[in-house]
Amino acid sequence: MFLGEFTYSIDEKKRLAIPAKFRQALGKKAVITRGLDACLFVYPWREWEKLAAKLNNLPLAQADARGFARLMLAGAMEADLDKLGRILVPDYLKAYASLKKKTVIAGVYNRIEIWDAQQWETYKANIEKGIGDMAEHLKELGI
Repeated sequence: MFLGEFTYSIDEKKRLAIPAKFRQALGKKAVITRGLDACLFVYPWREWEKLAAKLNNLPLAQADARGFARLMLAGAMEADLDKLGRILVPDYLKAYASLKKKTVIAGVYNRIEIWDAQQWETYKANIEKGIGDMAEHLKELGI
């Protein structure tokens, strides 16, 4: 399980260290892909397989389903941790998430999210403003 948020820097070779407390849960083989809200998602291989199977079962005739599956699957890349616990962030994913040097790595239960630090702060501030309304809507879902 991934919980918490950490600030790290991407080095000049586009490598990003994964927090030590996340490395064991991530395992040796992971997947990095486009996420939602202008961030990247990193999944342990077993979680990625579950998500990929669900995406593969989306209705091919529905344009939104095709587009979402393409975004997630075509944008995915295996991410092996090196001896220092770093992953390589490909240029196309770095550009997608507008990542600069300073990043935030957020644990979101079954995945890791990688955010540009400034975008993370903006996103968090906006979400925090509407947390009361959000809680009301989640009540309708039984949470």
